[in-house]
Amino acid sequence: MRADRGLTIGRMAELGGVSRAGFYRHAGGCVARPNRDMDLRDAIQRVALEWPSYGRPRITAELRRRGWKVNPKRVYRLMREDNLLCVRKRKFVVTTDSHHDRKVYPNLVEEMTLTGIDQLWVADITYIRLASQFVYLAVVIDAFSRRVIGWALDVTVEDDLPLAALRMALELRRPGPSLVHHSDRGSQYASGDYTGLLKAHGCQISMSHKASPWENAGCESWMKTLKAEEVYRQEYRDLREARASIAQFIDEVYNQKRLHSALGYRPPVEFEQVLASSRRLEARA
Repeated sequence: MRADRGLTIGRMAELGGVSRAGFYRHAGGCVARPNRDMDLRDAIQRVALEWPSYGRPRITAELRRRGWKVNPKRVYRLMREDNLLCVRKRKFVVTTDSHHDRKVYPNLVEEMTLTGIDQLWVADITYIRLASQFVYLAVVIDAFSRRVIGWALDVTVEDDLPLAALRMALELRRPGPSLVHHSDRGSQYASGDYTGLLKAHGCQISMSHKASPWENAGCESWMKTLKAEEVYRQEYRDLREARASIAQFIDEVYNQKRLHSALGYRPPVEFEQVLASSRRLEARA
């Protein structure tokens, strides 16, 4: 379909900075509606703009949460037509040093089968580039619910950084003695202060095998999500701005809104709430 002077509707929408669906919606009776996919296409584009790393399964799940009755094949077709299927991710960089003389601990995760929260926490550190320097982020994540329960951001990658993240997690959750804390063999996680704090709370300590970063894949996967959906979309001027923006992403976006396929396409906080509710019902039965 073409408009005056040979411009296609798609080209006019592009020049006007609006979606095709938006163009047809506001054109009134002057332009005929091309097909029944326009509203859905617009909804898909809005979800893709808000969540640029979502693939077809997550976008389908998010559309259904917003009231759409959609077939995954239809969503896939529209995403393919609009070139929304691929998101480039940048390489993950290891920031911990495993060449030290501190005590390391055996890997306890290999024998674990998770059935609830506060059974396994995973911890890691990554770097974030600001306008004129690098800063470092330490996180603690509940492996069952994927919820970030502790984090710290600072200009140094020394022992105090992961300690601050661990203290936040311990204050939030107050776990029982069955908790296993897993990390790589980095010197920060093997420090006396860090392992001492874990032992003081009755936690068991687990570390990846040497040169086996994939054994902490849960944390590394979260780091990639953080980079793709928050860090690479921002230009932080300083530590204060980065800390505020990352805090909002963790607390208000990732934990509260971002869908996880492993959680039945629920955000971590919602997943924990549903889990707690179902277990209360089981206890009453």
